[in-house]
Amino acid sequence: MKIKLPATLAGVLAAGIASLALAGPPTDAGAGGAHPAAHPAHALTHRYLIERSFPAGALDGLDAAGKAAVNATNARYGVRWIKSYANADKTKTYCIYEGPNELAIRSAAAANKLPVDSVTEIPATLLPK
Repeated sequence: MKIKLPATLAGVLAAGIASLALAGPPTDAGAGGAHPAAHPAHALTHRYLIERSFPAGALDGLDAAGKAAVNATNARYGVRWIKSYANADKTKTYCIYEGPNELAIRSAAAANKLPVDSVTEIPATLLPK
């Protein structure tokens, strides 16, 4: 059985899925406004990998309005979406986020009505060279 999500949810999911890069590598709060001014206490930012599962077809029709809605909600929690990757059939996504802690990441996801299978802090960057 194929589950069809409401159009508004499909739009919101657009923010977390399309292959986009909203910003470069993680920055600190003093690096040109990387974090909302409303959250000055979040100067120490952590990077997270969020794994999500979706029913087949749930991510079809993703758009810019949905991305903007997710980003606005995330900002209320001091969370910033960096980029997302999806598997070929778009049933799994792997999203890179920055935020003050795991609770903020999960709270922003809940407010955006986005599923969360797992949240893993990824503090180290390993480069190929």
